[in-house]
Amino acid sequence: MTPLTRVSATEAALALIAQLQARHGALMFYQSSGCCDNSAPNCYLPGELAISPSDVLLGHIGGMPFYMSSSQYAYWKSSQMIVDAVDAPLGGDNFSLEGPLGKAFLSRSRLFTDEESARLEAEAPLPRP
Repeated sequence: MTPLTRVSATEAALALIAQLQARHGALMFYQSSGCCDNSAPNCYLPGELAISPSDVLLGHIGGMPFYMSSSQYAYWKSSQMIVDAVDAPLGGDNFSLEGPLGKAFLSRSRLFTDEESARLEAEAPLPRP
């Protein structure tokens, strides 16, 4: 049976993650909830953003942890987050490490099937940081 993940990344996102990792070392992702920090997966150096005990570790992309708030997870738990990378204005209007490269991470999603949802519910609860 194919492993089922709550978060995945496109080839473009994985290539950008590798580029950022070569430049900065370890990374972490946090799915922003909107307002002034946009509604995108933001990439940070570990420790640049405090992870709350109520945040959810959704999984890993490119070997890097991907978190979101528990309130956002309640909304997105029926969907797989698919992280993509797209061209953006140089410097971008985001707080994420890829902005100076003229790139931006972008969240896409798809609903889990009933079978997939049942498989995920049967697994252990998502770990907290």
